[in-house]
Amino acid sequence: MPDLRGLVCVPTYNERENLPQIVPRILATDPRLDVLVIDDGSPDGTGQLADGMAAREPRVHVLHREQKQGLGRAYLAGFAWALERDYAWVFEMDADFSHDPKYLLDLLAAIEQADLVLGSRYARGVNVINWPMSRLLLSWFANKYVRWITGLPLTDATGGFKCFRREVLEALRLDQVRSNGYAFQIEMSFRAWKKGFRLAEVPIVFVDRVEGESKMNKRIVREAVWMVWWLRLQALFGRLA
Repeated sequence: MPDLRGLVCVPTYNERENLPQIVPRILATDPRLDVLVIDDGSPDGTGQLADGMAAREPRVHVLHREQKQGLGRAYLAGFAWALERDYAWVFEMDADFSHDPKYLLDLLAAIEQADLVLGSRYARGVNVINWPMSRLLLSWFANKYVRWITGLPLTDATGGFKCFRREVLEALRLDQVRSNGYAFQIEMSFRAWKKGFRLAEVPIVFVDRVEGESKMNKRIVREAVWMVWWLRLQALFGRLA
């Protein structure tokens, strides 16, 4: 039986300062992990920098997209790339060190008994560093709201540090996924849960980015607010593919 391998999908847009630091850290955590940088035409040259890293390291791969199309579309492109190859696990991870690579080992350990594992900021209290109180409260209440509306049994449904078994992505109708911002994280977990897959969470400490700019905006928040109701209604009427 061949050794199982995982692919860490890292979307980038203007992450030139972070990428040379985060990628070696990911690769050092476990020799079974490869990295796919999904660059949305970063004007700061992140994509070209990633190409140089891939030329030197066979475990690094790059997927170029012509323009910024959103987080959800980037991950879906990464999932499709992974499914065309023999990866057993597919990870989502930010490029800005808000997701510490050391937790990849915890996700790998947990995926042995689950189908989708999420790194949770709220599994053991509140573990977020360097966020203003307004954003922390928004995130915390948003997750309470998601659980109340959808019933999704997660403490951190909006988090973006995840590990999917290949079988989950193969079973989901990825072409039917509608969300693109933080609602994408909710939708993917909700669809997996409704398909009967096993969900698990591992605690992480989330540290706000030091380099670069946050991608959060009001449109992303609005999308998440209405998407949870859409998901609930689709599931209620049996229309969720």
